[in-house]
Amino acid sequence: MLRFLGRRLVAMVFVLFSISVLSFLIFFATPGVDPASRIAGRNADQATLRAVRKDFGLDRPLPVQYGLMMKKLFITRDLTSFVNRGAKVIPQVTEAAPVTLSLVLGAAVIWVVFSIGMGLVAAVFRGTPVDAAVMIVGLIGISMPVFWLGEVVNLLTQSRFHDTFLFSWVPPLGYTPFTQSPFGWFKSLIFPWLTLSVLYIGIYARVLRSALVDAQEEDYVRTARAKGLTERRVMLRHALRTSLVAFVSLFGLDFGALVGGGALLTEVVFGLHGVGKLTFDSLQNLDLPVILATVMYAAFFIVLANALVDLVYALLDPRVRHA
Repeated sequence: MLRFLGRRLVAMVFVLFSISVLSFLIFFATPGVDPASRIAGRNADQATLRAVRKDFGLDRPLPVQYGLMMKKLFITRDLTSFVNRGAKVIPQVTEAAPVTLSLVLGAAVIWVVFSIGMGLVAAVFRGTPVDAAVMIVGLIGISMPVFWLGEVVNLLTQSRFHDTFLFSWVPPLGYTPFTQSPFGWFKSLIFPWLTLSVLYIGIYARVLRSALVDAQEEDYVRTARAKGLTERRVMLRHALRTSLVAFVSLFGLDFGALVGGGALLTEVVFGLHGVGKLTFDSLQNLDLPVILATVMYAAFFIVLANALVDLVYALLDPRVRHA
């Protein structure tokens, strides 16, 4: 097991290093791209451009530029924005990260609980109207775009019915830090959680239902039934465990992508200034240091999520440890 963890750790470091090099080359070494002209302004003269290149180290060889950028990003942590001169990048990311983490963690709890429940119910009652009804509900959730559903939720809770007893408690759009008010934090995120989770509940319920149906035809499930175990025990202790392999794989990819900024549309609709919104704004302004920082942030969580998925694989199936 320790060897397995060691291999995964080495792979994580290599992937993150490769992503940092690739991101740097794309934004700083692409032919025709001159960060100095972006910093100095559209009509800057050559003297100003030379001064900017010297101040930001852009006149040095690319390996030196990369080393300086990584040093400022990870060691001294004093990397500054190209657009908002003097504004440090790391505080912007650390301020946005709790918003995105709060949004994704809450939504993940909701979609995991409901999708497992729906998948189990559909598998137990497969071929019946209950199975069809559960799958139809999931398909409806999958079919509703997040931005549309979020706007509908805002229309009902912030406008049409905000003054009624149903939604009078709903706060204005935005984020309330947990340290400031735990209950206010919950109220500000409950509808973003529900909106973001609707899509994934339908997807995960269908994936789990399919895996459970396939698992019930396996020999080990037939053996468990032959031993006289109850159907409930067979489903929960045998079929569900192996069926969660596909579920965990999908969850790791989606969770890492969302924490890395994939929840952009939800953040925009509900006025949450998370990592997705920060990345979107920096792309619009072509603020290269902020873009690089958010890309590395996203890459870290995606790689970490994949490593955790591999670890769960090893726990669910010992054969993976020797793969």
